[in-house]
Amino acid sequence: MIILSSLILILVVGVLIFIRQDKFGELPKGERLSHIKTSVNYQDEQFQNIEHTPDLTEGTTIFSVLKDVIFPPNDRLRPLDPIPSVKTDIENIGTDENILIWFGHSSYYLQLDGKKILVDPVFSGTSSPVPNNIKAFQGSDQYSAKDFSGIDYLFITHDHWDHLDYKTVLQLKDEVETVICGLGVGQHLESWGYNKNKIIEKDWNKQITLDKGFIVNTVSARHFSGRGFKRNKSLWLSFVLQSPTIKIFIGGDSGYGKHFAGIGDEFGPFDLAILENGQYDEKWRYIHMMPEEVLQAALDLKAKQLFPVHSGKFKLANHAWDEPLKRISLANEEIKLQLMTPIIGEKIDLNDSSRTFTQWWEHVK
Repeated sequence: MIILSSLILILVVGVLIFIRQDKFGELPKGERLSHIKTSVNYQDEQFQNIEHTPDLTEGTTIFSVLKDVIFPPNDRLRPLDPIPSVKTDIENIGTDENILIWFGHSSYYLQLDGKKILVDPVFSGTSSPVPNNIKAFQGSDQYSAKDFSGIDYLFITHDHWDHLDYKTVLQLKDEVETVICGLGVGQHLESWGYNKNKIIEKDWNKQITLDKGFIVNTVSARHFSGRGFKRNKSLWLSFVLQSPTIKIFIGGDSGYGKHFAGIGDEFGPFDLAILENGQYDEKWRYIHMMPEEVLQAALDLKAKQLFPVHSGKFKLANHAWDEPLKRISLANEEIKLQLMTPIIGEKIDLNDSSRTFTQWWEHVK
């Protein structure tokens, strides 16, 4: 018993030391926490979803989730071949071009009406605090923070490791003019050396005028937050971004819900909706959409085009690595939305409505 107790004590102390590393960020405190407590979305010492949102679906237990982790029901969780990609020289893109470049998972670059925008950049090669865990698929990690300069707006949808990457945002710190994020996320950034005057930190349903013709509305999502043991201390959200020439829905992680129709009614139609499509499971469908629900969400938003993200780089669920793209493409054969499925690094001209995309995943084992 003495030996067992000693081992448990060593383990507990080790974990406590581990989570005190800078990369875990900080929980809101002081004036920031006082402001958070005034939010109608903050109750019982944490942020709450608008709809009832269990972590797991009815009938699912933590044991069944752990069983799938230990004995995965699928043997194609990671591709055997490298993910195809191209390296676009971002610094030499014309200032008059409206473009989008995807970097795998939920990281992408937008250039809109002369403004340079990064969303949830993760370039460290992993989406986990544990070394050598949840590593990027081979071929999917061709870009780094060094490829960017003069970023006007950095959007962070929430503080999970696969969306807020410590190494990446640290390296980008001197290149970012303004960060837009949810309440509480700014505490992480300030603890990592970001000037608080660079951070615009908002609740749901707020409007931000960034520049002439550039307006952002923060809107709700159906998810959760947290980088350590304490959850929902910062806010998860999505964005309605209106530039002088284009309106884009920048979706964070979200389960399907009535909020999409509400956003579509208030802000639609959208020229483009960027929605998560991947890392789902029936066991946690309230916090991540199934591919067919992603299409319905795009219809609810009144989107003219849909760009499904949250796949192609990390294994965070037990579906085949290419299943999200296969399922949404198959379901879209009936709906016939304009579906954007670029390869990593491909420059997409947002002004070219005639462009076409290949089903590139069909040629990857």
